[in-house]
Amino acid sequence: MTPPGPRAADTGSAVVDFVLVGVLLTFLLGALFQLALVLHVRNTLIDCASEGARYGALADRLPADGVSRTRALVTADLSGRYARYVSAGFEVVDRVETVVVRIEAPLPVLGLAGADRMIRVSGHALREP
Repeated sequence: MTPPGPRAADTGSAVVDFVLVGVLLTFLLGALFQLALVLHVRNTLIDCASEGARYGALADRLPADGVSRTRALVTADLSGRYARYVSAGFEVVDRVETVVVRIEAPLPVLGLAGADRMIRVSGHALREP
């Protein structure tokens, strides 16, 4: 038998502490995973936009070719819904004509499910004469 006193009041508190700390750690790990996923999607989109801009900047290509290349890459790497808003055009940067490819994609919130917020990325490449 346990004598009444301070030790009797602490009985079972380890279970409560474990649950509270476990819930907190679960939310922190979920947030860390979500941040890693958002960064992965963003870096993948930047890479696809840059590759599409390089493809569209070739001497025998047009920026529209870069758009189709970018859409194919994004669809293969992520999903087709991330490739809905892809545009390309010419842009002058420091008096040099470049091809720019822009992507607007949904921000992944819960896993790859999107929200109403958008990620905007772009890729540039020097236009070949």
